[in-house]
Amino acid sequence: MKIDLRSDTLTLPSEGMKAVMTDAVLGDDVYGEDPNVNQLEEKAAKMFGMQAALFCPTGTMTNQLAIRVHTNPGDEVICDKLSHIYLYEGGGIALNAFASVRTLDGNLGRITSQMVEESINNPNDIHQPITSLVSLENTVNKGGGSIYDFEEIRKIKEVCTKNGLILHLDGARLFNALVETNETPENYGEVFDSISICLSKGLGCPVGSLLLGTTEVIAKARRYRKVMGGGWRQAGGLAAAGIYALDHHIPLLKEDHRRAKIIGKILEKNKHIKKVYPVATNIVLAELHTMESTDFVAMLKEKDIYCVSFGKQLVRFVTHLDFTDIHLEMFEQKMNS
Repeated sequence: MKIDLRSDTLTLPSEGMKAVMTDAVLGDDVYGEDPNVNQLEEKAAKMFGMQAALFCPTGTMTNQLAIRVHTNPGDEVICDKLSHIYLYEGGGIALNAFASVRTLDGNLGRITSQMVEESINNPNDIHQPITSLVSLENTVNKGGGSIYDFEEIRKIKEVCTKNGLILHLDGARLFNALVETNETPENYGEVFDSISICLSKGLGCPVGSLLLGTTEVIAKARRYRKVMGGGWRQAGGLAAAGIYALDHHIPLLKEDHRRAKIIGKILEKNKHIKKVYPVATNIVLAELHTMESTDFVAMLKEKDIYCVSFGKQLVRFVTHLDFTDIHLEMFEQKMNS
């Protein structure tokens, strides 16, 4: 049995999801005529108490659209050094928005209000770029699925408001955070100027992310989406999957987290592993003693266990909708063999 823990993007549509995809009524989204796309966008915006939403193929696109809308060429974006927008979006901030980045060294990818305040450039100093945007990530992929303290997010918002900055959230795995905390989607909608959420990770859709924001922000983002070649045609099947996921799959994330914690305990017993990072959600990061991570990944592949190298001596395992208790039992057996 193959144990694939490389990413939660590997999920396949459930039977219920496939049924609604098959039955979806289709229309041309570029003309605003796909009923399921419209319903998905309205549903997501209402869920977060925001004015509008835009359905896109990927989270990279939704993040990049937000940065493009919120900044002017030459501006500077503040984010943690582990941020997805900085590490894993192909230099899109420079390419799409012509902006530079101020990276901060936070705690497992989480920055503080004090760090933000101390990093804002003097707008009257012509030697420095104008700070215009702060971007947070929750949960933090490179931080092992770490979750922000929402009170710290509120403090960061206060700093942004005081200094006239925009606050964006890369919430690719935000629902993973929400099922573990007391916050609601509406709480996040009140604080952030824009939010990107992914449907094709833990929620199990084959494709899709959403950008949420004001009517004005989404109108601009829709224009830039077209420029990037991101206009859908008959996307109703994919949108129907998103609606189904929001209706049925969010509570299941708790099971992913439970299994991830068990994986963490299993890994702690492995002789090659020096330490396991705190497991907060569905991502498990393990640091090796001396073995190169690529060698460790190759060794596990021989046992039909798939994970990824996340640094010279760091490996990542991600639980997801298609990883069951049967897979978990087999994982433990294979790791102990």
